[in-house]
Amino acid sequence: MLGRSLLHLLIVALQLGSALAAPAATTPTIRLDSATFQGTSDGTTNKFLGIPFAKPPTGDLRFRLPVSNDPYTGTPVATSYGPACPQQEFKLPLPDGVVTDAIDFLVNKVYNVITPSSEDCLTLNVVTPTGVAAGSKLPVVVWIFGGGFEIGGTNIYDGGVIVKRSIQLGEPVVYVSMNYRVSAFGFLAGQQVKDAGVGNLGLQDQRQALRWIQKYIAAFGGDPTKVTIWGESAGAISVALHMLANGGNTEGLFRGGFMQSGSPIPVGDITHGQKYYDDIVTRTKCSGASDTLQCLRQVPYNTLKAAVDDSPGLFAPQSLSLAWLPRADGVFLRDAPQSLVSQGSVANIPFVTGDCDDEGTLFALSSLNVTTSAQVANYFSTYFVPTASSADIDNIMKLYPSDITKGSPFDTGIFNAITPQFKRIAAILGDLVFQAPRRFFLEQRSGKQNTWVFRKWFSFASAATKTSSEMDFYHTIVSKKLKIVPILGSLHGSDILNVYGPGDMTDYLINFVNNLDPNGKTGISWPKYTTASPQILTFSDDLFNPLAISTDTYRKDAMSFVTTLSLANPI
Repeated sequence: MLGRSLLHLLIVALQLGSALAAPAATTPTIRLDSATFQGTSDGTTNKFLGIPFAKPPTGDLRFRLPVSNDPYTGTPVATSYGPACPQQEFKLPLPDGVVTDAIDFLVNKVYNVITPSSEDCLTLNVVTPTGVAAGSKLPVVVWIFGGGFEIGGTNIYDGGVIVKRSIQLGEPVVYVSMNYRVSAFGFLAGQQVKDAGVGNLGLQDQRQALRWIQKYIAAFGGDPTKVTIWGESAGAISVALHMLANGGNTEGLFRGGFMQSGSPIPVGDITHGQKYYDDIVTRTKCSGASDTLQCLRQVPYNTLKAAVDDSPGLFAPQSLSLAWLPRADGVFLRDAPQSLVSQGSVANIPFVTGDCDDEGTLFALSSLNVTTSAQVANYFSTYFVPTASSADIDNIMKLYPSDITKGSPFDTGIFNAITPQFKRIAAILGDLVFQAPRRFFLEQRSGKQNTWVFRKWFSFASAATKTSSEMDFYHTIVSKKLKIVPILGSLHGSDILNVYGPGDMTDYLINFVNNLDPNGKTGISWPKYTTASPQILTFSDDLFNPLAISTDTYRKDAMSFVTTLSLANPI
């Protein structure tokens, strides 16, 4: 759920200086309420950045539902992104070497440099084609960034890429992205949170931004009846959860969903996070307060931030068994997400969903000290399925054998085995949290609504299937930029480059936003998914065969079992 590929972060960092230096061609304006917002333009797109969509969640509004802004006044300057919401610091319990150095540099150095943060962070950004007038009724695509519900911001992603490509295709769109509270600031858990009705605040922030779009997007030339929500990783999970919220009633806020590496996840009640709440209460010295939640609202920001930073993060040993993530709170999510799917509490809208082939490799780096089969069994029974029987754990071990040629990165033979159990753990993590929930969601909705499914495959992961010239090209272009990519295969987040590149996925996205069907003038025909014909579109890095149709039946028995297990053992 990291929410962006490490390669993407590096490319952004290298290009940041030139991007910031690009001059504005004009000074576009937009009228909202009694205010005239001043944006920026490059001659093809207009951008209005850092527009507040809710009151700052500071002071007594900390750990409360988002509150609508007062009507806008004055002449606000909207030419720079607003700060991201408070980011959780990563602590990396990994051995020294290129993997540790790369992640530490990219996440804790590069990422923090390009993503300034503040508790006053609820802003959004709108990108439009230049010259589009109010009332033009263009379809709207709303980007929800990922980051494991712990980090993330909007300024990493250039919505202008999407809008420019939409203009080239003759299918112009309006692009919107929003910040939302992450980590404990947005996903505090525990009985106290449930009793106060303030769970899943990050999702509530997103919902508030969607309401803002309904009120104001027509002024930018967008059509509030043609909104598609789109996200990657935590952002894709968010899209799925918006589809499950409110009994599946979208409230007219969106008409389609596009999900990259995220589905209704195997989580349970919000009280499952009680130990993390209690830990923060202790660290902030709120234990003696009669109302610990109100005490947390009043502690100094730096004190609270330090306590949050000490909670388990994405690269803690427990990895994807996250401390802070959406859970059933009785308000936004009335039940566990996968239970809601089983109950049919799903918005009846078209959607696209898919995963990268090696979703688990990045997160398996947290368990490099797990090197025996017994330790693997203990690892999963401790962090992911604590009430599973020994027979269930034994079955996982059989379905995901220790044979390194069967693990992830898949189809890489004996290569990429950082430890004797790394590829095995990566395979289980990728299926448990990403691949199996996606397939479960699709199977449950087959025949009920239009769906399309994709797979991102890292075709250069195995030297055995490539010519020497192809591998030379790959190592020159990719490997020298970030050495860990070949080790991790089609890692989580690598599909972002397929859409923000722009790439083939960009066109499919734009088609879907316009027509609720990803097929259009470019690419190969993408068939709908059904259980009777589970066809899947594969995006790859193969220069000669980048798009292909296959069937979504791989690891069928293994995924079916981990789905059954996760339904009985939600995190």
